[in-house]
Amino acid sequence: MRRTRPTVDHLFIGVLRTLEPEGQRTGLFKDPVARAMVRRPGLVGDHQADHHYHGGPDKAVHQYPPDHYPRIAARFPAAAHHAVPGAMGENLASAGMTERTVCIGDRYRMGEVELEVSQPRTPCWKLDHRFGEDRLSQLVRAERITDGYYRVIREGLVERGAAITLRARPNPDWTLDRFWAVVTPHRPEPDELQALADTVGLAADWAQRLRDRAALLRRG
Repeated sequence: MRRTRPTVDHLFIGVLRTLEPEGQRTGLFKDPVARAMVRRPGLVGDHQADHHYHGGPDKAVHQYPPDHYPRIAARFPAAAHHAVPGAMGENLASAGMTERTVCIGDRYRMGEVELEVSQPRTPCWKLDHRFGEDRLSQLVRAERITDGYYRVIREGLVERGAAITLRARPNPDWTLDRFWAVVTPHRPEPDELQALADTVGLAADWAQRLRDRAALLRRG
């Protein structure tokens, strides 16, 4: 039977560990938990090594759907054993909540917690090292299977299996997939960049970058 609403299928937190082969410290490796307390900075007990690129109010919680792992495993069979929920460093996994169904500014209630979608994730080279595949992050970018980050609107406890309820959708036309479709072309449309920058809930740093780029393109 098809479920009527998404649920919290998995929860993950991680301590800092060593990423081979170069020995960087990272919070990419996550362990499953049955419940977690969620505060403004993220899940209690979860850690990030590089706070310039990870963590902060607009990247407090990372969601990645289990839907994408079979595709990753098929493209990189040698790394298929890594392609399981948690491997992308996500805190939350919910089947069906993909880039084509989640929009910028969406607000979701799960347990006591309310989260707001702030931006998609920008995949980096650490994913390549995590999976032992040099082109994995390139695949994630090219196929726009990045999913996204959330800010915490209401703190509280969330448990695995909790129902996820959409509370608000201020930008129904701006899915995470459309975000990348507009941003990634070599010469995007300035008006679309501006419209994206004006979406409710988009992280302020992304909004400013988009406005600056739109202005530059208009100057020709």
